[in-house]
Parts: sequence; structure tokens; C-alpha cells
Amino acid sequence: MSDFLWGVSTSAFQIEGAFDVGGRGPSVWDGFTPVHDNQNASVACDHYHRWREDVALMAQLGVNAYRFSIAWPRIQPSGKGPVNAEGLDFYDRLVDALVDIGIAPVVTLYHWDTPLELEAEGGWLNRDIADRFADYTALVADRLADRVKLWIPVNEPAMVTLQGYAIGEHAPGKTLLFDALPTAHHLNLAHGRAVEVLRSHHAQAVGTANNHTPAWPVGPNDVAAAEAYGEIHNWLYADPMLSGRYPDAVAELLPIADGDLATIHQPLDFYGVNYYNPTRLKAPSEGNPLPFELVEIDEYERTGFGWPIVPAGLTEMITTLRDRHPDLPPVHVTESGCSFPEGLRDAERISYLDGHLKAAQAADVSGYFVWSLLDNFEWEAGYSQRFGLVEVDYETQVRTPRDSFHWYRKVISGE
Repeated sequence: MSDFLWGVSTSAFQIEGAFDVGGRGPSVWDGFTPVHDNQNASVACDHYHRWREDVALMAQLGVNAYRFSIAWPRIQPSGKGPVNAEGLDFYDRLVDALVDIGIAPVVTLYHWDTPLELEAEGGWLNRDIADRFADYTALVADRLADRVKLWIPVNEPAMVTLQGYAIGEHAPGKTLLFDALPTAHHLNLAHGRAVEVLRSHHAQAVGTANNHTPAWPVGPNDVAAAEAYGEIHNWLYADPMLSGRYPDAVAELLPIADGDLATIHQPLDFYGVNYYNPTRLKAPSEGNPLPFELVEIDEYERTGFGWPIVPAGLTEMITTLRDRHPDLPPVHVTESGCSFPEGLRDAERISYLDGHLKAAQAADVSGYFVWSLLDNFEWEAGYSQRFGLVEVDYETQVRTPRDSFHWYRKVISGE
């Protein structure tokens, strides 16, 4: 497994802080409410100032790949126009530092921090955002394409559509239900446009990172409900990227123009799976406007977030992907991790990661990225959930590796 990617993942908004530094513009998340205890990410892990310390932690850990995101508002404060050189310089230094110590940079171009001005113009409901995203991609690729090993245009488009626009749990907090579906098409279109731009800049490898969940019916009468959920969560994104077509049930609800599916359906060098848990569904009760209802999965142990711990679901999901898309490129698990209460003795996290890593290896993946290197700002949950291999004291910014950090180091080194 000499070519196996042993990695960790983070995202810009969740760790960088430094909202008012270096010419960064506001993002859709900056003032989003409600967030746990009215917390915000204005400081977070202060990675913008402490990135050298975090790179040193990765060197100590022994990973050979680091997946991080670039903050669109740092590159283009309004989401359009000329590059903010100071913002791009920050990532240029980070990439150089990683390459110098043999850690492959894995760049996500969009991890949910839409520039606020673009959201005011409709955000992902506005088709024009795909063109703006292509422009932004070109600015980043001009500087970094010669050194970045893997590129991921859009992280988890399903979560942007479902949580951000359909039910309002995430920024921008809209509750449009099925009227949110145009955002899915525009996210997919932005992915395709970005792949085209990255290819034109001779990018080394381009893929994606989609959130996937096995959709389990409660019983025989609930199969249609599970299939409907699976189409919206999984196949609304994977199918057009991998086969150039949408599931029939949703295609007629999307604003597809001539040539769009060809743009979305770009050859990919890898396919990223972000997996946390399965989802159980039943047929909707009377008055429910959706074709499914979610049901608790209560026969498994749970993480601090209350998510059921089901490593076999990861193997199941990758197997299902390969069955549905026989030409699936090499698979990386681009996010896998869990939250548990603070503390350095985190045997629960070790057990979780050990089970999911074995499940990933059983599915013959080519890379595994732990979410996350650091405790961080966990979106609407604020600082209440801790996912890090490294504990962060948010008052002092002191970083302390947990037992799981040392466990992962030994796994990587083969001890």
C-alpha cells in the first residue's frame, strides 16, 4: 500500500479564524444564526496564524496527505473580480510547506463558505454562480496547480442543498424543501466547470467529495421511501458526475440547459466518499410534504453528535456505488470521523476509526482521511462537538494530541 493516501481533513471556515485579516470578505456563515450558544468562528483554531504549528503536528503524525479547503472569500472577497493577493499568498505558503516535508496537498475549493455578496444575488439558486466559481477556480489554479496533488471542487453538495436551502439548519438558512433542488444542479454545474478549468491548468488529479449514506427502509412497505431519499441524498450528485444523467424522479424538477450534463459529466481521477452513518426511512405520515420520514437507528452505539456508529455502512455504500457505476474511479474516503466529549483519553474515537478504517480497506479504497486533525467550529453546533485527533483549548489555542493521534501515527507507520 505504498501509494495509499493516509490523511487528515479540515476546512477553512472551521479552523482559520482571522475574519478581518488579509482582505478576507464576509461569507454566508459569518453571521449565521442560530448557532450553539451564539458562538462564531471568528477565531476558531486561529489556524491562519498558527498554520506552521499545525503542519508540524501533521509531520509528527506521519500523514502523507492533507485535505484542506480554500476560503473563497479570501481569494475574492465579494466572490467575483480580481484576486486578493494576500489571501492567495497564505495558501501558497501552506502548500509550499506541505510539499517541502512530503505531505501531498489535497485542495477543496468550496467547503460551504459562499461569499456573502454572491448569496445576496441568489447564491446557489442563481445559475450565474457556476461561472463565478469557474473564475475563482482559475485564480487558484494559476498559482497552485503545479504543486497540489488532488483537487476537489465542491465538498458535499448534498449538504448545501439539503441543510442550507431545503431545511435551513445550515447557512443560508432557507427552508425551500423541494424548491431547493435547483441548487443541486448549479452545484453540480459548478463542479463540472471547475473540472474543466483545472484540466486546462494541467491539474495532477481531480475528483470530488460527496456525502453518502446507505438508505435503509424500516420494512417492505418503506422501500419506496428509502429509494426516494437515496435519490436526493446520494444519486442526485453521483449519477450526473459519473454517468451524465439524473435520476428520473428528480430530473424534471431541475433547470437543465443544453450541454449541462456533458459539462457535469467530466472524467474523474478519483471519487471521494464522506461517510458518517446510514439513514433509516419509512413511508411519510399524512400531511408530510416529503416522500419519506427519517427514523432513528437505535440499535447501535452513538457518537457525541448522536450519530449511530455503523462501520459496515461504509463498505455497503462503496459497494453500492460500484454496483451502480461499474466504471467508478479509485475511491478515497475523504472524510471519516466522530465527535466525542473533550479529553485526551479517547478510546471511543480509536474504536470508531479502527472499525471504519477496516471497513474502508475491505472496500479496497486508495486513501483514508480522518475528520479531523483539530477540534474545530462545527457549523450550527459551534464548539460543542469535538472531532479532533488533536484537542484544542479555545481559550489558549494550545494544541494537545489525543490518544487517537498516537494510535493513528502507529497505524500509518505500521507499528
